Amino acid sequence: MKTVRLNNGVTMPIIGFGVFQIPLEETQAAVEAALEAGYRHLDTAASYGNEEAVGAAIAASGLPRDDLFVTTKLWIQHAPTGSVEDDTKRAFDTSLRRLGLDHLDLYLIHQPLGDYYSEWRAMQQLHTEGRIRAIGVSNFHSDRLVDLIDHNEIPPAVNQIETHPFHQRVADHELMRERGVQIESWGPFAEGRNDLFTDPVLSAIAEAHATSVAQVVLRWLIQRDVVVIPKSVRPDRMAQNLDIFDFALTDDQMKQIASLDTGASLFFDHRDPAMVSRLGGRRTD
Repeated sequence: MKTVRLNNGVTMPIIGFGVFQIPLEETQAAVEAALEAGYRHLDTAASYGNEEAVGAAIAASGLPRDDLFVTTKLWIQHAPTGSVEDDTKRAFDTSLRRLGLDHLDLYLIHQPLGDYYSEWRAMQQLHTEGRIRAIGVSNFHSDRLVDLIDHNEIPPAVNQIETHPFHQRVADHELMRERGVQIESWGPFAEGRNDLFTDPVLSAIAEAHATSVAQVVLRWLIQRDVVVIPKSVRPDRMAQNLDIFDFALTDDQMKQIASLDTGASLFFDHRDPAMVSRLGGRRTD
């Protein structure tokens, strides 16, 4: 498995298995199948409500802990006890207990909302204590990312953002490269929007390589050094999504895919006031 080296020296598999929107009753079986297929990088979040199922799959696999790279995410803390830092540590402990682990490989602030500076201070302390190997963020636009970097001791190792052929995040990626932050894609297939799986450009490239459109998209991402976490509940698709290291896209094919960029989200805008209120008002257990 190809890996990337994060800014603190930790290595991270460039392709992992995501569990967002997998039904809770199917999550353990899906993760077990993914581990059987060869995935060693798992991505979940407190807000997904399936950390316990992911943890059960890890336990059932019998794999050594050091063979796995496990990520979960911190939801917006509302400080019912009066301290966001304390609540962040409690949320971390809860996630760790649900996963059945004694440490995390990567812990991300899920949304750039609320008092994420206090959250980050708590995460820095957990990292210093050795309970998290790397800390990062998700859904941070470049201005918020730079502000966080410039005013804290530890810079984020990762920023997980919407990245797919229709929203390629070229400027964001370049900024992250300059600042030493690893870009990670969520929604690599755009959840099939814009008819991604039948797009004529992607389909022609897939035909040229005797691969699927999904494999072309994943290959395009890793050739741009983007970490990616595709999701599937089908073992055949899981295996197919891993089978992307025996072909390469040409420079011309990369340019063809670049032409698909719309420069806009297909999901939601974190700078939309209504979305900010909606996300900020959501609670997790």
